[in-house]
Amino acid sequence: MKRTDPEINPTPQDSTRDDGSTGDRAGMESAPWMDRHTFERLVRDAIEALPEQFHHALENVAIVVEDEPDPDELRAMGLDPEDDELFGVYNGVPLTDRDGPFPGLPDRIVIFRGPILRSCDTPEEIALEVRDTVVHELGHHMGLDDDEMPY
Repeated sequence: MKRTDPEINPTPQDSTRDDGSTGDRAGMESAPWMDRHTFERLVRDAIEALPEQFHHALENVAIVVEDEPDPDELRAMGLDPEDDELFGVYNGVPLTDRDGPFPGLPDRIVIFRGPILRSCDTPEEIALEVRDTVVHELGHHMGLDDDEMPY
């Protein structure tokens, strides 16, 4: 399945604030607040802005937005859930490690909304970080290591 305008699949982790408005998990209130819909639009915009030759790499890739990474997964990656922020993660088999068509479940790129919002001061910084994170995780899908990527 070729995805030139992939659907962003939200993960429901929002809660209702005391005032009745929809908010996020603890800690995001100190960030420049951005609703889920707007954040997901930034992820879609980042994907749409990719050069055409990279769109083929999105075949069989689910791109999802989650509020926060799981603390146990952070620890498994050698990160401290209290001190480290993870903006995104790629789960799958890189294209360079495949012998041919790869049947099965789609690979996943997860963009974590909370860490990005907490790490940025303006909507413009959020948009740039979302773009950089999408490109970075797509790079992992294409088989690049951290030291081979521009972001």
